[in-house]
Amino acid sequence: MHFPFSLQQHSTHKPETEVLRVSEVFYSLQGETSRIGLPTVFIRLTGCPLRCGYCDTEYAFSGGRNMSIAEVLDEASSYASRYITVTGGEPLAQKACLTLLTVLCDAGYSVSIETSGALDVSKVDKRVSKIVDIKTPGSGEVTKNLWSNLEYLTCHDELKFVLCDKADYQWAVGVFYERRLDQICPVLFSPVYGQLDPALLADWILKDRLAVRLQLQLHKMLWGEVAGR
Repeated sequence: MHFPFSLQQHSTHKPETEVLRVSEVFYSLQGETSRIGLPTVFIRLTGCPLRCGYCDTEYAFSGGRNMSIAEVLDEASSYASRYITVTGGEPLAQKACLTLLTVLCDAGYSVSIETSGALDVSKVDKRVSKIVDIKTPGSGEVTKNLWSNLEYLTCHDELKFVLCDKADYQWAVGVFYERRLDQICPVLFSPVYGQLDPALLADWILKDRLAVRLQLQLHKMLWGEVAGR
């Protein structure tokens, strides 16, 4: 399979002039969101202004390598996958991420971004599916939620709550109803891996007849907590 992606398709963006700090580029199955199970290229950018207690990508807080957007696109294209996810860390902490997203869309990819919801998403290319992680009290970063981001979400975006315990669940349910999240986009409830029993979360959702999707991390079910998966 070959996808004829070329920088010539989007030369107006001059991607070769912008540089990103990249933790890794790898190919795996999408483990979350409505794209779960799809073979996907992941572009993990370095750095994050948040410090969630359950973070599973602390290795991406620092290190990495400098890559031009042209180099990132070239490496991503070697996997010949239609789907690309830009993640972190917090990818939007790097200004050049916005250009990268547009370049990827112009090149014909189906693009999603995984963002904490603490940074402004209003300038993200409208073709990108925004996966916005609403921080719960259990994360330790609940005060960082930028609620104005909800104004820039559409039905092809998704909101995710990573839940540590029953208190997090109850808080998330309150937010769900107060802000009418089901009228904005699909909502995902995910248990912290190894901390909250998924079956218990499922019981709560069913008991409350909550219109959300239970999300388990497929990649961790398959490979455990392995970096680059």
